[in-house]
Amino acid sequence: MMRTAKDNKLVLCPKCHKLNEFKSEPQQCTRCHGHFYSRQHNSLQYTLAWNIAALIAFIPANLYPIMIVYRLGIGTEATILSGIGEFIDHSLYPIAVIIFTASIIVPLFKIIGLFILVYKAHTGIRLKPSKNSKFYRVLEFLGPWSMLDVFVVALMVAVVELGFITSVAAGPAINYFTLTVIFTMLAANSFDPRLLWDKHIEDKQVHIK
Repeated sequence: MMRTAKDNKLVLCPKCHKLNEFKSEPQQCTRCHGHFYSRQHNSLQYTLAWNIAALIAFIPANLYPIMIVYRLGIGTEATILSGIGEFIDHSLYPIAVIIFTASIIVPLFKIIGLFILVYKAHTGIRLKPSKNSKFYRVLEFLGPWSMLDVFVVALMVAVVELGFITSVAAGPAINYFTLTVIFTMLAANSFDPRLLWDKHIEDKQVHIK
């Protein structure tokens, strides 16, 4: 039967990555003397809460204008989707694809992916820890790249013919995009992938009994 480090009374220090013999929680690392827990407390609850917050922020991020163009004092609002349409109208297809991917596909992929991982870690349904752990690493890797959303306004301004009668201002959507990125990164950092293995071992032990 597969055994984990936890089954062997071993824990890994998250700060210096020293493998320690488990004694009591909070555990003190023998190398850096830092205190830590064998598993992140309330990992699934925190991940779920941050992920729901990200989903809520993602909605106004796409509904509200991300950019406001002023011509002769008259403001024209542009949402992220209308901005993508603007790039397509100017035949700037690569930029349109980049913005669509960074602003819609990547955040949705992270949010849905984290919901799936939380569900599997909680229920153990169709749980394959090795594959799910790799999937989590992909979601974690996408975290910094989600910051491309913050630069969407700069890309959209590139197609605007600026002159002395024109000015461009960031719309309220940029704030919600920033919140979405922050919340998804917090959700990913709150998730403890070791829970996938714990649940897998627990389910196996139940089936053996």
